[in-house]
Amino acid sequence: MDDWPFDDPKNVATLTVRQVVHLGHPILLVSHDAEDGMWQFLTGDAVDMADALIVSLQSVYLLDPSIAGLADLPLGWKASRPSRAEPWQRRSCLAGESQ
Repeated sequence: MDDWPFDDPKNVATLTVRQVVHLGHPILLVSHDAEDGMWQFLTGDAVDMADALIVSLQSVYLLDPSIAGLADLPLGWKASRPSRAEPWQRRSCLAGESQ
């Protein structure tokens, strides 16, 4: 993995859910938080905090290498797609909009 696509280090903490890590659900929503720079890799469904996990960026990348296409996602932006086979659609997060 010498061609690491992200500016963040491989071990940076990210937020995801057990459905992605343990059940193999696709990542369909990604956000790069403006407040703290944290990455969130979610299924697009409502998040129950009991399902939340903190994992390394490298762990998420190994689960779904397609997130490399979002390595340049600016702070305060999110990307979504209807399915794993669809392209990412990027948009800025407006003030007050939930992620």
